[in-house]
Formats: sequence, C-alpha cells, structure tokens
Amino acid sequence: MMMAVGILSMAFVLQAQKFGHISSEALLQVMPEYDSAQIELQELQQHYELEIERIQVEINKKIEEFNQNEATMSELIKEAKASEVQELQMRLQNYSQTAQQDLQQQSQIVIQPVMEKARGAIDEVAKEHGLIYVFDISQGNPVYTSEESLDMLPLVKARLEEQ
Repeated sequence: MMMAVGILSMAFVLQAQKFGHISSEALLQVMPEYDSAQIELQELQQHYELEIERIQVEINKKIEEFNQNEATMSELIKEAKASEVQELQMRLQNYSQTAQQDLQQQSQIVIQPVMEKARGAIDEVAKEHGLIYVFDISQGNPVYTSEESLDMLPLVKARLEEQ
C-alpha cells in the first residue's frame, strides 16, 4: 500500500514538472542589439583586413623590387633585402594573430551584454510559466521535444520588445 502511494506521488510530482525549450541562436538573431554588435565586429574585422592587405602589398612590392634588381646587388645587399622581406612576413604573421585574438576578445565584450539581456528575459519567462528546465535546442540539446515542452521563443521575443 505504501509503495502504491509512493509511486502515485512520484507520478504526480513528475507530471507537475514543466519544461521549456528555446533556440538561443534564433533569439539573438531577432535582437536589434545583436545586429549592432555584429556590425561593430564586422567593422573591426574590415579594419584588420585592410591593414593585413596593406602589409601584404608592401611585402609583394619588396619581393618584386628584389627580383628585378637581384642581378645588380651585392651579396650583402641581397641578404639585407631578404632579411627585410622576412621581417615584414613575420610582422604580418604577428599582426594577423594579434588581430584574430583581439577580434575574439572584442566579440566576447560586445556580445556578452546582449546574451545577458536574452538570458534575463528567458529567466523571467521561465519563472512566469513555472518551468524547471529550459533546454537550448540550438546547442544540440534534446533530440526530442514534446508538445508539452513550452516553446519559449515567441514569449521571450515579446518580453524583449516590452523592454
């Protein structure tokens, strides 16, 4: 008898639990702040790409000069010019690495407030609807979503529009 009551109470508790799901990627895509952040990052990336291109043009010019004048250069000048090209190539490589690192860091700095805003809205909607778990389906989490799982995207989008 006790076992039957325990099983029934466990079934009731499990039935009362509510789950939700959302695609955080889809949510971010509809947030104007995310678009602004992406534009800012694209502008920074273009700035870095232009500088990389400028350095590459300089390297190509030095190589072309070297090739055109190699026959008339002394060994000492050849070594100096080759060393100059190698230094420029190293500078380009270092700049590319530094630019990539800075772009990743800036991405985190710029996107973080947008993600926090989205997370806050998700938390609010989840609490309002009494959800105990919210799965982010854009992260490859559940392979199955029941009709009983609340799709939070429309609710969270509405909440963000209210703010």
